[in-house]
Amino acid sequence: MSEMLDTRGAWLRDDELASARERLPIVYIDAVPVRTDPRGEISSIGLLLRAMPDGSISRAIVSGRVLYGERVRDALLRHLEKDLGPVALPRVAPSPQPFTVVEYFPDPQVTGFHDPRQHAVSLAFIVPLDGDCSPSQEALDLVWVTPEQALSPQFEAEMEGGQGRLVRMALAHCGLLP
Repeated sequence: MSEMLDTRGAWLRDDELASARERLPIVYIDAVPVRTDPRGEISSIGLLLRAMPDGSISRAIVSGRVLYGERVRDALLRHLEKDLGPVALPRVAPSPQPFTVVEYFPDPQVTGFHDPRQHAVSLAFIVPLDGDCSPSQEALDLVWVTPEQALSPQFEAEMEGGQGRLVRMALAHCGLLP
């Protein structure tokens, strides 16, 4: 039986996190929530609607840090529950494999994936959900869009930091690019 991770001792104070972000890459997960049809093909993609610090509104996928001592699978489950609610019922493999790895940089010109706070290395996953989702934490809403809608320039433009490109990469990984 595995023990639950005690996150109270794993969090850095704000000043410690700022210092770490200046000195080393931080490990993240990105999760593209999807609904699948009976054949296992993606029928819709879940996009969160978030208020940004500058007052703008942006669409986003589930994303967050992996804590010290936390397994990647546990980080995925924690962030999915935090953003989509406790009954989202994600299907995460016992040993999940990312479909890609992306690097976010403070300079958007380096990779096209941008995080003004830090250099972050993110393991990106496609996660089918079977339950009811209700956005929580900083999310204002959750919308389900078809793969065609998610690939539209409009949706990609509404996503920050290259996440629209990451959704496109997820759909390409599943053979859903036109």
